[in-house]
Amino acid sequence: MSPLLLLLLGLLSLVLCVLRGRSRSVRDGEPPLIKGWIPFIGKALEFGRDAHKFLEEHKKKFGDIFTVQIAGKYMTFIMDPLVYPSIIKHGRQLDFNEFSNTVAPFTFGYPPVISRKFPGLREEIKRSFHLLQGDSLTPLTESMMGNLMLVFRQDHLEERPGDEGGWRSGSMYEFCYTVMFEATFLTMYGRPLSAIRHSRMGVLREDFIKFDSMFPLLIARIPLWLLGRTKAIREKLINYFLPHRMSCWSNMSQFIRTRSELFNQYDSLTDSHKAAHHFAILWASVANTVPATFWAMYYLASHPEALQVVRQEIHDVLGIDGVEFTSDRDVTLSKEQLDKLLYLESAINESLRLSSASMNIRVAQENFDLRLDSEHSVAVRKGDIIALYPQSMHLDPDIYEEPQTFKFDRYMQDGRERTDFYKDNQKLKHYLMPFGSGSSMCPGRFFAINEIKQFLCLLLLYFDVQVEDGQTRATLDSNRAGLGVLQPATDVRFRYRLRTV
Repeated sequence: MSPLLLLLLGLLSLVLCVLRGRSRSVRDGEPPLIKGWIPFIGKALEFGRDAHKFLEEHKKKFGDIFTVQIAGKYMTFIMDPLVYPSIIKHGRQLDFNEFSNTVAPFTFGYPPVISRKFPGLREEIKRSFHLLQGDSLTPLTESMMGNLMLVFRQDHLEERPGDEGGWRSGSMYEFCYTVMFEATFLTMYGRPLSAIRHSRMGVLREDFIKFDSMFPLLIARIPLWLLGRTKAIREKLINYFLPHRMSCWSNMSQFIRTRSELFNQYDSLTDSHKAAHHFAILWASVANTVPATFWAMYYLASHPEALQVVRQEIHDVLGIDGVEFTSDRDVTLSKEQLDKLLYLESAINESLRLSSASMNIRVAQENFDLRLDSEHSVAVRKGDIIALYPQSMHLDPDIYEEPQTFKFDRYMQDGRERTDFYKDNQKLKHYLMPFGSGSSMCPGRFFAINEIKQFLCLLLLYFDVQVEDGQTRATLDSNRAGLGVLQPATDVRFRYRLRTV
């Protein structure tokens, strides 16, 4: 963040502080309160620099439960994963929708869906997410497989003159972004009537990346006028999904088609608002899946023994169904075949454990005593945010041996999926939480895992992959702490060549 922007934010915080006049002291039964010395902002800057370190240090000082003032909000962090089930089940008193109905419209540019102007819209939108799960997942997975194969075939599977020993060099995060962004777009929104690919996909992707870089500030509800060209870039992205443009696309997913039909039932929704909803789905489909794909690819490429086990598993699953892979033919992996790739899924889950920093939040709907277990409770004020920060659990050495080490088979035991992880000799109900929890759990999580599996299957079947020598180990960029899977601080150079099979 630039010094100028920090100065402007500081001035803004002082103005807001004066306007709101909000102060607070700890009442009986409440957790310890950590305010910070900057009015309104509180501990936001320290939290943003390294959320995991910040929370671990305060846990040592204040215990498993404490309240922090962050950007005008009072957030009570619950650090004990054994208590998570008690928090998650408080659906009536702790609500996620209040937060999402305020922040998402501000971020993506559509009006709140909980409004008299749009009766029933929130419920119908929620119902539409079922089209990302269950039986509906099969055609979606099949479409993604075909689109990934299309992008790989046209962009990477053709021999190129001048490649030394067949090797090509590239930037790994950029490679993942380019392939996954277009394949996901084609799967969700379809393609032009007269072509198999959109002609300006590169421009769309670059604008999307520019918008996404400002996402943490938008989530914090920093005014758009402070964020340079972000408003103009968002408007450009929204315009890509205007109804008259989407009407010229074919092979659209049932999910997007259903949502389009739903929006058309509300005359009070402008074309721009409808387009903004579609743009929000693109962000939800890509923004975390791409870095998750990168980390899975990076860890496998950095651990050749793991890569070999996973590659062999893919060949074995194909062989069970009588498919003999050859590099000159397109390969298709069904949802059922993807489900059998347990070592691959373990490797993906392990990379998610190491890279995800999502924050599970609920807003208190009333003053009440939050029951933690049979003996303990804590007083909570109406409007406060209750936050779970699973990264602390993911990196807890009491739960995960050598937590900073990538172990591709950590979630496997005796050839089966492992689900028994313990804290203080008690089995954890929730031990891996990259997709949220309870009613706010990401509805597209099954599709996202399948996408990552498909990408890695094609990569490992068709290519030899190596991380180039002379680079430092990839590290996490903590700027997006609390918002999902963290991006790499810098891109990674790698090389790849076609396998001869």
